[in-house]
Amino acid sequence: MSPRRAAPYAFVEAALDRAENLRDDAAALERLWAAGRALVLDAEGCAWADGNGALLAPPAAGLAAGPGDALFLGLRGDEGWFAMREGDLAVDATASVADAGIAHRDVPARIDLRSAAAAWPDFEATAFAQARAVLHWRARHRFCGACGGALAFRRAGWLGHCAACDLEHYPRTDPAVIVAVSDGERLLLGRGPGWAPRRYSVLAGFVEPGESLEQTVVREVFEESSVRVRACRYLGSQPWPFPSSLMLGFEAEAFPDVPHCPSDELEDARWFGRDEVGAALRGEGGPDGLLLSPSISISRWLIERWHAGG
Repeated sequence: MSPRRAAPYAFVEAALDRAENLRDDAAALERLWAAGRALVLDAEGCAWADGNGALLAPPAAGLAAGPGDALFLGLRGDEGWFAMREGDLAVDATASVADAGIAHRDVPARIDLRSAAAAWPDFEATAFAQARAVLHWRARHRFCGACGGALAFRRAGWLGHCAACDLEHYPRTDPAVIVAVSDGERLLLGRGPGWAPRRYSVLAGFVEPGESLEQTVVREVFEESSVRVRACRYLGSQPWPFPSSLMLGFEAEAFPDVPHCPSDELEDARWFGRDEVGAALRGEGGPDGLLLSPSISISRWLIERWHAGG
């Protein structure tokens, strides 16, 4: 398979109509379930796929009698799309596939989100990203953080309600800046501990409470590389469900400081010239050349944009 992506990175195009107004409408959800489709994820967050690695989204009605605790993702036209964990199926996975009218040879394989994003069309990858992020939150927020009571999920899976203290819990998204830093001639890239040899990317970090995005850019770049940012500008964003981030893309102008990594967040940071970055983008770096972020990520787009001159 090859990706058919309209956007320069994954998870932003062809999103479902989330139809938030239907989340409390039990009758509408039942009707949508009866004729809808469902993404099924395993405990590791991998989705069902067929033997060719394509999305396997069986009819929802073949997986359980009704939506129950399934997550309502939204509408694609008039068709409802849902997501659920394998452990929540009414029957085991093999029987579910058979019940859904799918041939035995298509008993599901599993595919992780990064692999799917590189191969699937926009709609399928974006729906998978949405499902993975929310189901991950639900799996790790089964009890109230205030009193310890068990949570019951309402509003089609989008709200965790604590019966003990009546507190409501909603899915969280963690904002993070990701920034292409340049001194006018060179691009600042860093590499994290444990990355593949020669792999570098633009710098990124989470927003702290009481901090503006611009302040985060200045702080994170300096904390990770000792390079001082002079100015920055917002360019775009990408949901990044690994597990629940929103990447806020910036470009920044910086002083030509010598990079130094004072913390353990990065093991190296350095300036790269346009020729070296261009060779890496074209895959011409050779066995000892620079390796860059994959095309599914906003980090790759930021690098490409810088190389093209903004």
